[in-house]
Amino acid sequence: MVAEASPQNPAHRHRPTVSFELMPPRRPDAAPKFWETARRLVATHPDFVSVTYGAGGGDRATARRVVATLLEGTPVLPIAHLTCVGASREDVSEVIDDFLEAGVRSFLALRGDPPKDQPDWRPPAEGVHSSIELVHLLREVENRRCAQDPSAALRGAARPLTIAVATFTNGNPAAGTTRTQEVHRLLEKQEAGASFAITQLFYEADSYTDFVAEARAAGVTIPILAGLLPTTEPQRLRRVEELTGVVPPRHLLEALDALPDPEAQHAYGIAYSAELAQRVLDAGAPGLHVYTFNKYRPALDLLEGVNLGGTTSSDDGVDLARRPWVPGIPSDAPLSRTGTTT
Repeated sequence: MVAEASPQNPAHRHRPTVSFELMPPRRPDAAPKFWETARRLVATHPDFVSVTYGAGGGDRATARRVVATLLEGTPVLPIAHLTCVGASREDVSEVIDDFLEAGVRSFLALRGDPPKDQPDWRPPAEGVHSSIELVHLLREVENRRCAQDPSAALRGAARPLTIAVATFTNGNPAAGTTRTQEVHRLLEKQEAGASFAITQLFYEADSYTDFVAEARAAGVTIPILAGLLPTTEPQRLRRVEELTGVVPPRHLLEALDALPDPEAQHAYGIAYSAELAQRVLDAGAPGLHVYTFNKYRPALDLLEGVNLGGTTSSDDGVDLARRPWVPGIPSDAPLSRTGTTT
């Protein structure tokens, strides 16, 4: 990760990091579009790509396969999401072992969301109850493997385990926390062994800059990446609000709703997102993490808007994966090159 900078610091001329979030396809018929999106994003040479992993673990095998494919078929670093809510310590340890065995050296440690349709649900007593505990467990499993296997210890020395964590610039609506409480939680995650943080999406630059200022004053030293969602689809923003509690600005929704068609919404949303991205970069953000929802065009257009590469017009022939998850198609078949949107 690059060091955070300020307009007065020459480090602001360094290239910020660029990364994307991908969601493994949940159905076989979604796989070709997913891999086309992944191929397009990987072609921009991001610093890493994070791969989500559902809280219930239902997509564990698919997430592992996506991460393994990225490891084997691309030069891009994949970061595996890892959630712990509702799982026993033994189960989470098994998942960690599974990913480490596949060659994963980077994780995003998340608590995950409890089931919303079970009001009486309680986490298991023997479970991992927070992302802070999960960071500790990741370090514990890695240390155990290194102690038991000299080759694992050597690999660990050559490629140290990296653990990212999430943070919430305006507080976490789902957890009922304030910004100040999230700052203290981030400090605890850092003390547990977190390497860097990625923010939940936000819509105003002050949300990020004010949070970072408070975090630095509290003793947080790890890099804090700005997590951004391209604001091109009003229905997507409303759905994200339902999922996260992060409320989009009313003026943004009204402006998008008033536009005549999706192309006009796309243009307006990219301009809004690019301005937001540029403001946080100018304020010293070390990088951008783009929540893609498996759509490459908005993500790449956002990067183009802040002169960080990314384009949807070229096809550079990158062969992303040797083993894409498409049932019925041989593992050595080329990726789908059809379609221009996902």
